[in-house]
Amino acid sequence: MNNYISTVENRFVKYAKIDTSADPTSTSFPSSEIQKDLGRALVSELLDLGISDAEMDEWGYVFATIPNNTGNDTLPSICFCAHMDTAPDCSGTNVKPIVHRNYNGNPITLPDDPTQIITVEQHSYLKQKIGDDLITASGHTLLGADDKAGIAIIMDYAHHIINNPDIPHPTIRILFTPDEEIGRGVDHLDMERLNADYGYTLDGGVLGSLEDESFSADGVKITINGISAHPGYAKGKMVNSMKVMAEFVELLPKDSWSPETTEHREGFVHPTNIGGTLEQSTIGFIIRDHETSKLSEYENRLEGLVKSVVDNYPGVTYEFEVTEQYRNMKEVLKTVPFVGEYAISAMEKAGVTALPTIIRGGTDGSRLSFMGMPCPNIFTGEMAIHSRHEYVSIQDMEKAVKTLVELSQIWAKHS
Repeated sequence: MNNYISTVENRFVKYAKIDTSADPTSTSFPSSEIQKDLGRALVSELLDLGISDAEMDEWGYVFATIPNNTGNDTLPSICFCAHMDTAPDCSGTNVKPIVHRNYNGNPITLPDDPTQIITVEQHSYLKQKIGDDLITASGHTLLGADDKAGIAIIMDYAHHIINNPDIPHPTIRILFTPDEEIGRGVDHLDMERLNADYGYTLDGGVLGSLEDESFSADGVKITINGISAHPGYAKGKMVNSMKVMAEFVELLPKDSWSPETTEHREGFVHPTNIGGTLEQSTIGFIIRDHETSKLSEYENRLEGLVKSVVDNYPGVTYEFEVTEQYRNMKEVLKTVPFVGEYAISAMEKAGVTALPTIIRGGTDGSRLSFMGMPCPNIFTGEMAIHSRHEYVSIQDMEKAVKTLVELSQIWAKHS
């Protein structure tokens, strides 16, 4: 890649300015129409690169193909995927990306809110980024590197491959998805239309990380049905569902079984939303563990807690609904170990030390792996995600581009 001319910085800055916040309260798909604004921009750029089949479907998925140039039609097709939406946890409206050249290790004060200061004490990875060029937001919003860094990397890769037709590669399918952040990223994806054998999401963090093991995940919705009565004549009749719900929530462990008290391979049960009225209250949970079998254990324990409270109130009932969200990609990837091995080799050829790791979360790749396309997750440099302190190294993104170029060539040798 001696003739590599990076476009990743300019692309990322452009994409970060486009609001693509997902809306978890919406029943539409995508959950916010603004995600299609980025989709349309990406289709236009892909067409400008000469990728003639670039298109966005009715659901907001962006597809494009870089045809096989090896003459070997037995090669598998490979998908590179990233998601367009940003997390609803922090505002994604009016993002103002700021480039900090040659980072020197000092605290970074974000100008629109000087109380937001990014330091190496809070973000240890910054110690490894001294000398890099970093991009942050301005203090009022997240940056959106999760996952617009992945999008910029794939687009810069496409730019390089198209302009260097001598680089051998199999059929490359590009996929950009909506609503990954709210767990719906591939709900309406047409796998036949995608038509890829293996894939890689570009949605990882530190330089060299290759995530091939994710959480398995369920969602739980608990509804408590109280007993309504006129408050002036309620003695001995009314049972306020909100108070019953509060009693249940109070039983949740304070020192374990939660995101704030677990790490590594430890799973958790996490309440994400709550609301209600006198007569009916609901609470949503996400259930996570790397061992799929433990999800049912956690759900049985959780239902036992709510039942122990409701049983104290004659006439009060509850509903306990479980929804499967995604499963640990390792269950699929262990059957095709070469998919991860090729990525590790590509990193080494790109001068990057590979860091195989687990992810305490999930990506579109978790579900795609179970939909017939084994799909580990490659680094982008996105850090401090879902927060105002989010940042990304331009050099990390460029090294991810070089990794994809090397990965394409490795796949070009294997039918």
